[in-house]
Amino acid sequence: MKDKFLRLKYACYGSNMSMSIVAGVTPLLLLTFRDMYGISYSLLGLLIFINFFTQLIVDLIFSFFSYRFNIEKVVKTTPIITLIGLVLYAVLPTLFPHFAYAGLVIGTIIFSASCGLVEVLISPVIAAIPTDNPEREMSKLHSVYAWGVVIVIFISTILLRLLGSEKWPVIVFVLALIPLSSAILFAQSEIPKLETPKKLSGAFEFFKDPQVLLCLMAIFFGGAAENTMEQWSSGYLEQALGIPKIYGDIFGVALFCIMLGLGRTLYAKYGKNIHKVLIWGAVGTVVCYAVSAFTPVPILGLLACALSGFTTSMMWPGNLIIASNRFPESGVFIYAAMAAGGDFGASVAPQVVGLVTDFAIANPKISAFAESISLAPDQFGMKLGMLVGMLFPLIAIFIYLYNEKLSKREQESIIGNL
Repeated sequence: MKDKFLRLKYACYGSNMSMSIVAGVTPLLLLTFRDMYGISYSLLGLLIFINFFTQLIVDLIFSFFSYRFNIEKVVKTTPIITLIGLVLYAVLPTLFPHFAYAGLVIGTIIFSASCGLVEVLISPVIAAIPTDNPEREMSKLHSVYAWGVVIVIFISTILLRLLGSEKWPVIVFVLALIPLSSAILFAQSEIPKLETPKKLSGAFEFFKDPQVLLCLMAIFFGGAAENTMEQWSSGYLEQALGIPKIYGDIFGVALFCIMLGLGRTLYAKYGKNIHKVLIWGAVGTVVCYAVSAFTPVPILGLLACALSGFTTSMMWPGNLIIASNRFPESGVFIYAAMAAGGDFGASVAPQVVGLVTDFAIANPKISAFAESISLAPDQFGMKLGMLVGMLFPLIAIFIYLYNEKLSKREQESIIGNL
């Protein structure tokens, strides 16, 4: 029994690592795609938006209609879908370079759909495995995602350096070995039975609860704060701070994900009082965004980008823990709904940053102002985009404070009824 669960855990970890590939590979190749195919910042930002919007659609489908699916078969099929998406993502732009963007979109939609399934189903699978501390197991699962992004960054950076940017499809093929391994492990594992709403009306009943909406707002801004920095830090460090890409990826983006993984790993080992962790994490994230936006010193901007990984580390799994504890009877529904909320934030925020950046670069008055303070339009545009990104963790602070207050009232009510 123990060995069966161990294989299942590794399969789940592999799926979360596959999700880190889906989330990390496009941001790392943004400037490669811009140079090779002439794709604008707005369209590159749209590619990220498509990624998370597709995940959002899958999340919503499972929020309302999870009772119609054979959950075990879907879980086992998910890494195969990821594999197909990655292969098409690499092959189509190579075969049809004049339609490279369309090929990237097709691959993105497919592997993003599988990523949405991972978000919805892998967390409840881990929660269904018997354990002494489910909160820490959940944090451990999400830490694998962060460490997976670090692996993606190092593999991508090394191969880009060795092979050249024109060989970027090779990187995708190498990374595709991870979902392939996960598919093999799932094929040999038994999936625990997961609870779902019995019918569509059951899902609507949950959405009528204002506390569900509060949890969705909490993870929306948490997902926005985390993913904006993760998706744009590579391009930001290169364009706004003048840090060469290889160093920006390794010492900026990789450090961000190392800090992200460190925060989740520490909570998995020592964590408690998730509300305080979220509040102070949001405060720290605001500071990191502000430093990134205003500092003229590259090393400070790099460190701020990296440290924001630690401050945002529990914003996704932490809000998931709060929601699952608050609605223990909801089963797959609450994981699907929370994934939808987080993905909505993760899709909207990076796109907003991309639009603000392109607007600033194209606006003559803003460009003239940038030159008056000795900044290139690209540099100022990305700094302005980062400043707008700071609004998401800022708003999150107030939501987390209210959520903590609400939880204290619930605890007091329970004690009063004893």
